[in-house]
Amino acid sequence: MRSRLGLKRRGDDNEMRMILAFLRGRWLSISLISGFVWIVALRLYYWIKPSLPALIRLSIRRWWALRKRTTCAGQWPILECAGAAPNDWTGWPKDRQFAFVLTHDVESQRGLDRVRQLAELEMSLGFRSSFNFIPEGPYQVPSGLRDWLVENGFEVGVHDFRHDGKLYNSRESFRAGAIHINRYLEQWGAVGFRSGFMFHSLEWIEELNVEYDASTFDTDPFEPQPDGVKTIFPFWVGSREGKGYVGRPYTLVQDSTLFVILQETSNDIWKQKLQWIESHGGMALLNVHPDYVAFGNARPAQDEFAVHYYAEFLSWVKETRSNHYWHTLPRGVADFCRKWSHRALPLILAAQANAPGVLLER
Repeated sequence: MRSRLGLKRRGDDNEMRMILAFLRGRWLSISLISGFVWIVALRLYYWIKPSLPALIRLSIRRWWALRKRTTCAGQWPILECAGAAPNDWTGWPKDRQFAFVLTHDVESQRGLDRVRQLAELEMSLGFRSSFNFIPEGPYQVPSGLRDWLVENGFEVGVHDFRHDGKLYNSRESFRAGAIHINRYLEQWGAVGFRSGFMFHSLEWIEELNVEYDASTFDTDPFEPQPDGVKTIFPFWVGSREGKGYVGRPYTLVQDSTLFVILQETSNDIWKQKLQWIESHGGMALLNVHPDYVAFGNARPAQDEFAVHYYAEFLSWVKETRSNHYWHTLPRGVADFCRKWSHRALPLILAAQANAPGVLLER
């Protein structure tokens, strides 16, 4: 009996080794197939998304994110390797320890209606930010609102084109969209861009007349295209023709992920991540959507969070780190980086930029 059990175990071990050998020999094919299936699934989702009730979409995202969270403790919200400073990094202006940058994506009429409230909150605390608007989306951007923002020290940027998940369907569709995006960049006096859903192809973005792109992140496994750039510093995206732009990854967890999807009940993750960024001299860049910020005393809806989480975080930054951070608009970071030697920034060649997990040349 023992000999039979021993033979069975050896047979099972041999079978397992054969399976592993098969997988190792075909890992590239399996990776390509998995990637293709994921792309097809994403396109199918964005095709049927308009017909799905908002509550069902939100429930699906929460279900998926909570399961994803259990497998990414070592890479989110902090990815240790992302804290490595570029070679010859001389630091931020005014000898500040880290950069502090605020951005907003406006994705709906509800968000558009809350832009002034959010801007006034930031002004009351001494901060300024950029507001990225969808050129041909579910709302019309009043020129008076854009003018008011700029007059009060804010920045206006372009957010995707139609925000329907289709901009990156093909190189041809991106080029067609880029013609319109460039027109809005010029009309709005904008120099920055951020893709919808954080989709990105750094090579394709060279079609846009921008000084910076904000469609990447240091680490965020909850995004549909989760390949992060693995740095908390701005980086230079260059082509072999010498053209390029500054990439600015968001490095603090998005508000929608933190409060709406993961349903956190405090802003502690923001504070912990910011302290880690400060200790490594990086850039703390946050993206908050006015669409999800609930003002007033009414109970937030299922896809909202109370404004006091954001207000308290800004107050905490101001009160505890006022002499540590360099606060500027996104275009200020781009201008600083352009004036600085490109060789001192992490470099991503555009030809390499589409590979998941791309390594930064330092």
